Amino acid sequence: MLRCDALAGVARHGFTSRQLQLRPGEIGTAGWAAAAASVGCAVDAVRRIRQVHGAIVRVVRPGEPASAPPDADAAITADAGTAVAVVAADCVPILLADPETGAVGAVHAGWRGTAARVVASAVAAMRAEFGVDPAHLVAAIGPSIGACCYDVGEELLGAFADAGHSSIDVAEWFSRDAAGRLRLDLWQANADQLVHAGVPRDRVHVSGLCTKTHAHVFESFRADGDQAGRMAAIVVAAGSTPIARTNR
Repeated sequence: MLRCDALAGVARHGFTSRQLQLRPGEIGTAGWAAAAASVGCAVDAVRRIRQVHGAIVRVVRPGEPASAPPDADAAITADAGTAVAVVAADCVPILLADPETGAVGAVHAGWRGTAARVVASAVAAMRAEFGVDPAHLVAAIGPSIGACCYDVGEELLGAFADAGHSSIDVAEWFSRDAAGRLRLDLWQANADQLVHAGVPRDRVHVSGLCTKTHAHVFESFRADGDQAGRMAAIVVAAGSTPIARTNR
């Protein structure tokens, strides 16, 4: 389980590796029980979503019973002891936590979700639902495909432009390799969107670990195709009393 040092004193959290062998669509398995245990909660305290590559945010409220995962690409909660989670196998998993309110969020951002500003939608929802000040948030961008390996089609330039992203941002996020192939930097795109949403740059932490480059450690659809499993990003709400910061 990978953890972000900057997030460790704010919320219990982690990014799993391929060691847990999570499979698409699985919920109540030994792998999920192990993931939940690693952040100190029971598996039935984990709230999931059915990821649809958009910008819908699920709000998990106190006392809400577990149910079939709704369509969404982000989940947020301020219910102490409740965890929210997303899964990925190249897409970007992002965890958010607020040390003031104890609210947390988990975001899944593929290229479509990134174009749709899903992480900014999650920040806005945390502000609206829980009174979170984005300036207090800590964000951790977990292992996902890097610009080193993420070749994309030319149509994505138009998709991001059509979504209203500035030409300056698009020029920062897209580049070409020596062979002229177009590549997309999802880490930079989501980090910039967090900053645009009010999160200070020095509170946005990027793991910098490419899932395809390190496919022996992480699950990668680009490396393994339909045989790829999934990795979970999971975070537990601290509620109104954030957990004590530990020395690491």
